[in-house]
Amino acid sequence: MRVAVGGTFNVLHAGHISLFEKAFQIADFLSVGICSDEFASRSRGKVNPLAARIEAVQELLDEWGGRYEITVIDHPHGTAAEMDDLDAIVVSEETEPVAAEINELRLSKGLYPLQVRTVPMITDESGQRISASSIVAARKRISVGTENPIKVQAVRSVMERLYGVFELSSVAADNGVGEQPMGEATIEGAKNRAINALGDNDLGIGIEAGVFEMIDGMYDVQYCAIVDREGTLTFGAGSAFRYPDRVADVVRGGATVGEAFPQVYGTEALGRSKGAIGFLSEGLLDRQKLTEQSVLAAMVPRIRKDLYEE
Repeated sequence: MRVAVGGTFNVLHAGHISLFEKAFQIADFLSVGICSDEFASRSRGKVNPLAARIEAVQELLDEWGGRYEITVIDHPHGTAAEMDDLDAIVVSEETEPVAAEINELRLSKGLYPLQVRTVPMITDESGQRISASSIVAARKRISVGTENPIKVQAVRSVMERLYGVFELSSVAADNGVGEQPMGEATIEGAKNRAINALGDNDLGIGIEAGVFEMIDGMYDVQYCAIVDREGTLTFGAGSAFRYPDRVADVVRGGATVGEAFPQVYGTEALGRSKGAIGFLSEGLLDRQKLTEQSVLAAMVPRIRKDLYEE
């Protein structure tokens, strides 16, 4: 049986999965119509690009392993009103009237009407209908106080594991403590970046790497500060590692770490490739993973908020 399913599929959610599950229960071959950007934007405003929506649907359908095709549609009836080899259509309660219109058009063209299979609407815990717009509205909006791509990607990696769907932006926020923070100024710099990045977002994130004098030498410690709309701050740190004494001496003389390594080792591309930790660990740990540690650590009190509010 050849079965049709259509939609915008802006953000895949439980309702879409129910549609596809029902369709694959009865289909030998699934024909999926996805709204073009122009058509989708008429009623929904801004939507994710067509290519991204198609890719997301393909990934979902490939998990089922059934046969399917994807076509781009430019009007509510898509191609279902014209396909003579189509047997059924799967719709939600909301789009059931469209299926009736499609069958009227098919009859007017001498085609058999389609079997209509309706999937009940999916609701959330509050009883509200789940939709792409409701998911988008509920997305966490997160801003990172740096435009450093490695740090931004580290935040993205952590937040994907925690939230799945969210909006991420970055801004060149001032740390207020200078280019090479020393000691406790590192924590202050992370906090300043977070506060300056917050704006009207749900979370502002600041990341700062600084040097600390410890018992046997100079260490690098990366801190992350996260602030929310209520002004609550949480902090976390990544793994501390010790700098070689030759590097530490140059930093103590007023250079930044980024300046010290090329002076000592002649690795001018250090800051753009491995970073200090990658260079020193021979690639066993890189800058992104180190940053992810600090971000995740700063999220711990938010992950188990119930325990930290006791």
